[in-house]
Amino acid sequence: MADRPQVREESFLTLHYSLADQDGTEYVSTFGWSPATLQMGSGQLAPTLERCLIGLSAGERHVFLLAPADAFGEHNPELLERIARSALPPDLELAVNSLIEFTSPDGQTSFAGFLRELSGQRALVDFNHPLAGKAIRFEVEIIAIM
Repeated sequence: MADRPQVREESFLTLHYSLADQDGTEYVSTFGWSPATLQMGSGQLAPTLERCLIGLSAGERHVFLLAPADAFGEHNPELLERIARSALPPDLELAVNSLIEFTSPDGQTSFAGFLRELSGQRALVDFNHPLAGKAIRFEVEIIAIM
């Protein structure tokens, strides 16, 4: 495989991939659909997942089993925030386990959190990555490297 191009930190790729947890619950998959294209290092794929791709060649298919710390990190209880319900966007339909998008006070950055609990006055929002704390099965098939 030395004569075939290999994925490097700056490669542009076409690939199929899937992410599932240990129980087999699939969160995303391009298999059976159109492949994804991505620029390594651009933030399109988590850096921990990109590291798995380094050195692979076109035509290779691999399954990586990643511990939580090697995937999306451990679940951090400090990223759970109790927020006054009145501070949530007023036009938003609130539902437990829905994603809420927030904008920083300066309006320059947006970030998301999952609504985990909702009471009359307060909401519990989880700002961890949805897959934090989970062992991940990352399957990839490299189609092309440009």
